[in-house]
Amino acid sequence: MQDRPGPVSQALARAREHSVRVQLIRRPGRRRATPPIQVYAGWSGAGAWLEGRELADPAELNALDLKAVGAGSRPGFGVPAGKLFLVCTNGKHNVCCARLGTPLARALRDGFGDAVWETTHLGGDRFSANMVCLPHGLYYGDLAIVDGLVAAARYLRDEVWLKHYRGRAGLPQAVQAAEHFLRAQSGIDSVAAVTTESVRETEAGVTDVVACLGAERYRVNVQRVQMDPCGPECTEAASTYVLRELTCLEPAPETVCL
Repeated sequence: MQDRPGPVSQALARAREHSVRVQLIRRPGRRRATPPIQVYAGWSGAGAWLEGRELADPAELNALDLKAVGAGSRPGFGVPAGKLFLVCTNGKHNVCCARLGTPLARALRDGFGDAVWETTHLGGDRFSANMVCLPHGLYYGDLAIVDGLVAAARYLRDEVWLKHYRGRAGLPQAVQAAEHFLRAQSGIDSVAAVTTESVRETEAGVTDVVACLGAERYRVNVQRVQMDPCGPECTEAASTYVLRELTCLEPAPETVCL
């Protein structure tokens, strides 16, 4: 007879059921988690939020409404939490994440204290060291220690730093690329400044994104293209987006940007 899954395994299964991404976290420099266990639940879409709670017993995870979290609703599981920085240090997935991420996490901890956590795989190993800023889900990559400190400090000021910006969680890749090009042209760095009105795929393989920058509307057309391999032995099929058009549009009556 198999043992019944524990509360952590049950929570992971429920998270997958409701399309909630799970990251396992620990304090920089600490090898093993010890009670109390810190848990955060958050949403990176419109109206981003983050709640946190310490658990004396993992069985308390049974009270976390992951269906609500997956729908973007606050579950009322914890108290409102401040901004967090997660740095990938998962050496089992890619040794570069541990080699480059670990010193970054420790430097960030020295600068920003308990807002910093080491975490499991974030994706994009070739961009190590990687960091995600919560609750807005801003991804940064290729971070030297000084870069990570700058990106974190600017996020605390509600700013996006384009130099090492990889995109934002919860948005299609083409929309993330369109946001990047619009910010690069406008120089606007406020986290909340850019929103999306519509997304449409054209027959030519171009993604047509209508985005709002404050009260202004823009058409941003981007196209996905394959990148050259990083070396003769590289087998990774990497791609990127190129800008095809960026046009300021007339304001539409009763435009609603999401």
